[in-house]
Amino acid sequence: MNNKKSINLDVIKEQLTAPASSPHGAPVDQWNPGFCGEIDLLIKRNGEWLYQQSPITRPAMVNLFARVLWLEDGRYYLKTPVEKMGIQVEDTPFHVTQMSDVIDSEGNSAIQFTTLTGDLVTLDQAHPIRLRLDPITSEPSPLVLVRYGMEALISRPVFYELIERASTRLVDGQEQLIIESAGCEFVLGAVDNND
Repeated sequence: MNNKKSINLDVIKEQLTAPASSPHGAPVDQWNPGFCGEIDLLIKRNGEWLYQQSPITRPAMVNLFARVLWLEDGRYYLKTPVEKMGIQVEDTPFHVTQMSDVIDSEGNSAIQFTTLTGDLVTLDQAHPIRLRLDPITSEPSPLVLVRYGMEALISRPVFYELIERASTRLVDGQEQLIIESAGCEFVLGAVDNND
């Protein structure tokens, strides 16, 4: 039995055209709508968005919905000024596909990530990298904080580019890969000396 609510995605889109949005998303932290139930929307591990098991093919709509994602008590929601609807996320809601060099507001050289949904995230103290290790394979999944506690999975090509730029340093007796951005240092992992 499917208890998921059927919705018209265009209706949600209309609700979101009125409030002013910013490049960092809509002010979802200021909205307090009631919970309206679950909708059959899934963000897959590869960044693909599915509604009722069919891909959402309009990138502008996906980007708009990404701006109203909300994480609360470990659950993901689409949150508009008038309703909050539960959705499913296989891994992380955002996916970094590109990186570039920028100058931050303090005049420091910084790394800026671009997500599949058009977010620009500067690697800095407010948006750190962390590595999540697979408990079975120990394979690292590099993540960067985007907003409101939600993270982006950094694609393999971008992560390899970060590793190529990294310097090595002894940290707690182990050689680590370190990347610098916006005046901060981030650990990308231990150097494997078994090659």
